[in-house]
Amino acid sequence: MRMPLNGGSLLNHLSRPLATDLDDSNRLRQRRWADQIVSHKNDHGIRAIYNSAKVGTKKRRAMRGLHTARRRNKLKRFSWTGQVPAVHLDREHRDLRLDACRGLALWFIFIDHIPGNSFAWLTLRNYGFSDATEVFVFVSGYTCMLAYGGALREQGWQTIMTRCLRRGVEIYAAFLLLVIAYLVLIRGACSGSFCLDETNTRFFFENPGTALMHVTALQYTPVNTDILPMFVMLHLAFPLVLWLLIRNAAVALGASFLLYLMVQIFGWNLPAWPTDELYFNPLAWQFLFVFGAWYAGWGAGRLKGIMRSRATLLLAVFYIAFGLIVTLSWQIEPLKWLIPDVISLIYPIYKSRLDPVRLLHFLALAVLVSRFIPRDWHGMMKPWMVAMIRCGENSLPIYCFSVLLSFLAFVILKQVYGSLAMQAAVSAVGIALIIAAATFLTWEAKLDRRGPKLF
Repeated sequence: MRMPLNGGSLLNHLSRPLATDLDDSNRLRQRRWADQIVSHKNDHGIRAIYNSAKVGTKKRRAMRGLHTARRRNKLKRFSWTGQVPAVHLDREHRDLRLDACRGLALWFIFIDHIPGNSFAWLTLRNYGFSDATEVFVFVSGYTCMLAYGGALREQGWQTIMTRCLRRGVEIYAAFLLLVIAYLVLIRGACSGSFCLDETNTRFFFENPGTALMHVTALQYTPVNTDILPMFVMLHLAFPLVLWLLIRNAAVALGASFLLYLMVQIFGWNLPAWPTDELYFNPLAWQFLFVFGAWYAGWGAGRLKGIMRSRATLLLAVFYIAFGLIVTLSWQIEPLKWLIPDVISLIYPIYKSRLDPVRLLHFLALAVLVSRFIPRDWHGMMKPWMVAMIRCGENSLPIYCFSVLLSFLAFVILKQVYGSLAMQAAVSAVGIALIIAAATFLTWEAKLDRRGPKLF
């Protein structure tokens, strides 16, 4: 529906037949531009004239320029907060590549979390230094900037801080519920002590009171639940990250990288129990999170030339090939002869503190994905891609669900039958259940149009 015009006469002239003689045509043309001059007093008039009147190319460009200038003047009102990133998360036109990558990462995580599963050879971790964890952390920072940074202009800091707090509490609650369900499942489905060692829950069953206290403090985590405490901390800290990025994006990113370097040099970490340090060090992984937020708000434009250059592409391909040969040499003995002795300098490669070789490998993969999979790629509509996207849209509940499924698959392979056929069966059934759960959650979420998932 068109918006009303100031002056009110343009639509009247357009709604009746045009005069056939030259005088009527000239009068109509003069009246149109007179109405346009009057309607310059507000943006709604400009938009309505632009949509309804058939004006010339030069005049249309002039009107568009005036409208753009007025919008820029409005943005100056936010100067007290620095340069607020012009980002906005549209759930109907969001970048589906992010959800697809998260969905594929969830499938890989489920398969990798099954000990002794031969189909883990199909996942990313066996062919490079990085794995699905880097995907999750980067995408989480990216989507946080889209959602919170885009809403800052209209909703203000109080609302943004409240939303970050609420999301952090949601992840914290999901962590506690997952641990409870995990412990119940271990006690009910596993008859041997091997499960306690495999899941890092022996400490809990031997010292339940002390372990429960450390669980609530995010200092003790059973196997495969240890990434959730890090995401709780990152989401609670995001208002500060956003404020620093807005004040000076380059300085904020530099400070984040400096903290990352201090972790690599001095081994900084947060206390945990009973190992004295968290497996996923948030002081190190925060850099990838902040980098994702910076890239969503400022970096995409600044790095566009670098990302599109042939030299960057060649370096990315070379590094991915290097990582492929090195990681395969860990499993295939003849390949070790291809690795020179100087390569031993990269060891040990710590996942806990996001070793630089892992970070560089993820960035190289990101270059290839952004280069060869465009945002409007038609393959996104294929059924298997839609299944990935559905899982990525509901990453938090699907991750928790996959942890429980992977443990059940491990018990089946350990206590029932561990053949290759059974491994294929539990892997396929598990992924099918994950897709079914994600599809149901997406359908249910559309009923009340909840906001996008940021983890």
